[in-house]
Amino acid sequence: MEPTPDERVSAPMQRINPTMVALLGGLLVLLLLIVLLTGRNRTDQDRLGDDQLNQTAAADPEKRCSSQRTYDLIKRELFRRAVKVRGSDQVTFNKLAASSVVRMDAPMLRSHDKDLGAVSCSGTLSLDLPPGVAVVGGRRTLSADINYSVQPAADRTGDILLLTNADAIITPLATLARVGGPAVDPLAPIGNAVAPAPGEVFAPGEGPAERTVPVGNSNPSFNCANAGTRGEIAVCQDPGLGALDRQMASQFNNALSSADPEERDLLQRTRNSFLSYRDRCGSNSCIAETYRGRMREISDIMAGRWSATR
Repeated sequence: MEPTPDERVSAPMQRINPTMVALLGGLLVLLLLIVLLTGRNRTDQDRLGDDQLNQTAAADPEKRCSSQRTYDLIKRELFRRAVKVRGSDQVTFNKLAASSVVRMDAPMLRSHDKDLGAVSCSGTLSLDLPPGVAVVGGRRTLSADINYSVQPAADRTGDILLLTNADAIITPLATLARVGGPAVDPLAPIGNAVAPAPGEVFAPGEGPAERTVPVGNSNPSFNCANAGTRGEIAVCQDPGLGALDRQMASQFNNALSSADPEERDLLQRTRNSFLSYRDRCGSNSCIAETYRGRMREISDIMAGRWSATR
């Protein structure tokens, strides 16, 4: 007869194996490390930093000439320089820059410096202004053949843009104003010529009736819709200067038609000096005297008594 087990005696306890505990702990730590590393790599992959942009440009520098990032830098620089010429309205121009559109035709890579990560490019740039604003002459699209280069900043905070041959856009851009309004003195500082009233913003649809700088009815020898220099703007707004311009242009064309090769070359070369001097004038009287001096100069060239005096 088998003995009856004592019900008061419990079953023996099973002890946890220390080796198993260590293995489980090690696996848990390994899993945590994998999760952390995976998340960090994914974050780095999602963030397109300057180093990655520079690597992309180095791999295909032509794309950097035509990237939207580069176009945004160009647009920002155009408006920055226009504000400098105008002398005021930084906040207003920043708002207009955000609403303007830059287009580039035939962007071309001119050179690539692998050591600096720099690209030098050229192209035909067009700047489309937002509705409700225009430059002198009523234009809302400005164009120019420009050269530009982009390279990483030394502190890796972004790119540095160098822009040249853009004055044909910058100078008229500084005359931005609303559509419609009173005449102003074109030879006054540009910041005063079309400056908004206190608190007024040029953004379309806001504030009082829209304004602009009219070109007047001077009817000079050139198209005022393309006026870009300070002298051209002044001539377009003053009938007296417009008459002088027509008179000088007629005399110049008549002289060209009868000039010999040496006289023709001299007429062309002195014309550039005349235009440069006119555009540096600070008053209408200075411009008028420059036109009169040019007409005397043309007469002297054709009479063989001209000497370099300017």
